[in-house]
Amino acid sequence: MTDPRITAWARTLVTYSTGVQPGDVVCIEGDVSARPLLAEIYRETLTAGGLPVMIPRLGELNHVLLEQGSDEQITWISPVERWARGQADVFIRVLGEENTKALSGIDPDRQIVRKRSQGELLKTMMERAAAGESRWTLTLWPTNAYAQDAEMSTPEFTAFVFDACKVAVDDPAAAWRQQGAMQQRLIDWLASKREIHLRGPDTDLRLSVADRVWINCDGTNNFPDGEIFTGPIEDATEGHIRFSYPVVVDGREIHDVRLRFAAGRVVDACAGRGEGYLLETLEADPGARTLGELAFGTNFDITRFTKNILFDEKIGGTVHMALGAGYPETGSHNQSAIHWDLICDLREGGSVEVDGEPFMRDGRYLV
Repeated sequence: MTDPRITAWARTLVTYSTGVQPGDVVCIEGDVSARPLLAEIYRETLTAGGLPVMIPRLGELNHVLLEQGSDEQITWISPVERWARGQADVFIRVLGEENTKALSGIDPDRQIVRKRSQGELLKTMMERAAAGESRWTLTLWPTNAYAQDAEMSTPEFTAFVFDACKVAVDDPAAAWRQQGAMQQRLIDWLASKREIHLRGPDTDLRLSVADRVWINCDGTNNFPDGEIFTGPIEDATEGHIRFSYPVVVDGREIHDVRLRFAAGRVVDACAGRGEGYLLETLEADPGARTLGELAFGTNFDITRFTKNILFDEKIGGTVHMALGAGYPETGSHNQSAIHWDLICDLREGGSVEVDGEPFMRDGRYLV
């Protein structure tokens, strides 16, 4: 018998997050470990009148491709991926890695080449979503690997995921609408503001957001969700910042990332661990050294760091920024093959001022 929380999860993704309508072609893509959730999403898509297309993924094949593939094979984009991002009405992706460190031994140059080649898919997906031509959402199935990264038992991590996604409550969609209403109050206050000033340990950074649009993330594109974000003015970020939490990307952990910006671009970068991969990433393309996103985490049901960006960037009272591609709907013009989120925890000794007015102190919103 299917856990009712999984059924509620799938129904919320289909009817609330992506709003599947009769006749919509729905691409459901996910790692095979997530089979219980994938099956429920398929079933709920049928109930909503959608036309489901299931694309199962074997995560271990990424390692095979990057280890054994030729340059031509690594940079090739399959027609299935082009269709999923470029033609499907709805795209639902379920992560379910069974080994989050599988790519740790791969040559970083090959990973960057692969990521650069995939940039056009990211661009297509962002542009179609901004134009209202497609809806998408991303969620995560709890695996042993994710639980180990979070230093939890698998049952404990599973309960954590259910709580973060609000699928254990009677009406998850209503809970997300309530979250959205809270976030909208913050957006309404920020709407006419121009400059964000972050202060914290080893951090003093100013960003311009003049005339940019703030986006309310209330369980639609990410699941769990709980953030508000915009695209900073590309040439106006100044100062330095230390990112509190490790970033886990492409099977690698990068610790203690420190960046210095001038005229909107990273001019100095270092890391306590994984610095080589950080520097390689910054050279991926011209847009990789510029911020495409500035966001505030607002999900206070995410109570601990897990080494998974889908959850960690939403932690209430934190700030995150993404190097690389910006979302067109915010007004961002930055284009890149990467979109690399980094988290700065301001809950202990940090503050944010907006046009000189207090906005956040020690992780608490003041407006």
